[in-house]
Amino acid sequence: MKMNDYTELINNAINDFMPISYPNKIFKAMKYTVTLPGKRLRPIMCLEACRMFGGNYKDALPTACAIEMLHAQTLIHDDLPCMDNDMYRRGQLTNHIVFGEAHAVLAGDALLTFAPQTILKHSKNLGTEKLIKIMEEYFQAAGAYGVIAGQVVDIESEKMSQAAAFDKDDEQLPEILNYIHTHKTADLFKLALRTGAIIADANEQQLKEITEFGQYLGIAFQIADDILDETSTFEEMGKTLGKDKEAGKLTYTSLYGIEKSREDLNKLIDKCFDILNNNNLKSEVFEKILNKIRIK
Repeated sequence: MKMNDYTELINNAINDFMPISYPNKIFKAMKYTVTLPGKRLRPIMCLEACRMFGGNYKDALPTACAIEMLHAQTLIHDDLPCMDNDMYRRGQLTNHIVFGEAHAVLAGDALLTFAPQTILKHSKNLGTEKLIKIMEEYFQAAGAYGVIAGQVVDIESEKMSQAAAFDKDDEQLPEILNYIHTHKTADLFKLALRTGAIIADANEQQLKEITEFGQYLGIAFQIADDILDETSTFEEMGKTLGKDKEAGKLTYTSLYGIEKSREDLNKLIDKCFDILNNNNLKSEVFEKILNKIRIK
């Protein structure tokens, strides 16, 4: 399967899994952000991990789509006025601008539970034991130990800056930054990869390898996003740029500068390739993703 084939498969499945029901406005708000044009990286990684470890990628389709729903939930809440207060996402108006703040909050809440419902409803063929493992992975990444933890520390880092407590020589800052990037970004990458591998009956060593791959890839992706936030354009990124710098957020570029950020990003990409090569894991899809993230 090629990237475009996966994307088409995922888009069609999401449309099937998310019919508009009563009350219509909440389902329209949920579907709006999930179906915004995007790269679909996380669900693609879930399907490709399943295929790469010898599974049938179609078995992973409900889980892959659920992860995209979860990702959309984090975007809806991240864009809210009480969070980053963004007007645009993927080149379109954000959820709270279109549907109002109250419905955006509810749409995010609804997606958080609709996603695992989608897995359970459409994956009965996987069996109880495997479904329990997938649910454990989902709730770990989605909850207070995962993306929510990352968002909390991200907000706190902004408060540090506003309180003039942001000191680049502070030895804790690299650890704090790694925590934010791990939980806000890498956790969903690892969720996608690990659930795909679990569906394919990957062994513990393979799970360890793909988890390490996801950690490196997630951090690299976030570093690239931090760099592009300062160097790209609205047309390229589809969102308001420079807001992190304006808000004084702790980012890779604010801590290390663009040049070192680029160097570290490419080192992480090299580590991802090493994991694939050293374990004889063949994937044109992952190679394409890695090369796309690399910034020369």
